[in-house]
Amino acid sequence: MADRAGGRRLRRAAIVAVPVVAAGLVAGVVLSGRPAAPAASAAVTVASAPVVRTDLTNTVQVSGSIGYAGSYAVVNQEQGTAYTALPGVGATIRRGQEVYAVDGTPVFLFYGSTPEWRALSAGVAPGRDVAQLNRNLIALGYGAGLSDSEYFTGATGYAVELWQQARGLPVTGTVPVVTAAVPVGQEYLVRSGEQVTVTLPDGVTTTPGVITSVSSVASAAQSGPSAGPSSGPGGGGQGGQPTIQVTVGLTQLRAAGNLDQAPVTVNIVSAQVRAVLAVPISALVALAGGGYAVQVVHGSATWLVAVRTGLFSDTLVQVSGTGLAVGQNVEVPSS
Repeated sequence: MADRAGGRRLRRAAIVAVPVVAAGLVAGVVLSGRPAAPAASAAVTVASAPVVRTDLTNTVQVSGSIGYAGSYAVVNQEQGTAYTALPGVGATIRRGQEVYAVDGTPVFLFYGSTPEWRALSAGVAPGRDVAQLNRNLIALGYGAGLSDSEYFTGATGYAVELWQQARGLPVTGTVPVVTAAVPVGQEYLVRSGEQVTVTLPDGVTTTPGVITSVSSVASAAQSGPSAGPSSGPGGGGQGGQPTIQVTVGLTQLRAAGNLDQAPVTVNIVSAQVRAVLAVPISALVALAGGGYAVQVVHGSATWLVAVRTGLFSDTLVQVSGTGLAVGQNVEVPSS
């Protein structure tokens, strides 16, 4: 009887032990890292795009400022209490016309590099300022009997009187230009006579232009928080790099309107290819061994074509490959 009781106890122990072993087996499966049955992956939606033959262009953008050609600082030398006349915003002042007035005395614009540091009249000593006056009078049409000399002659005095009687020539127009600071590292991209496009302050309108001059002297980069993408004409500042000043003449003058010292963007072509095969950049498939291919689609059939890539533009890439032709369709992700 004791044996039977002991047997019953053993059987109970055996029965109890079974779930423990089973639990250990289950735990072993989880800890071993065996994956559970994979869930069905979502299908990738694809579309197709044509292989095209086109021109591709890469551009470099630099910040610039649009303003009037030839900007100069004017230093008043007329003694007085107050300015009694100033030019209006956007006004165009040409040689021989009034710039401003001090205590009612008008000051007129003459061209030259020598300041008018003394009163010029008959009997003054010859000098470069007198020669400059003669050149301006000749340019204004009062040059009868005048020569480009440093002497204030009778002809000079007579020409001054005629000019004083008929001052105020009509304005014929202005020539707007764009000045931009190009990083020295991109200097090779800009040459006089090359065409560019200029994006106007609205950020949308573009107008063609031609590079008219490239400075041969670099401006030092600015340091500190004041250095920005552009510090204005002649200033260093494209990302803290030394820059050179580039002047761009606008092909269509009306596009600038009355803009003066307004920020613009100059788009400079850095690379260009013409009449090449191109596909969307998203059509490229990276190959395991390196390089790229495109998945050509024809009806329900698809096949890979290995390609060599060339110039990348914003959305397209130049490609070439055996069997690739204009009019074929290639697989791209569906948007």
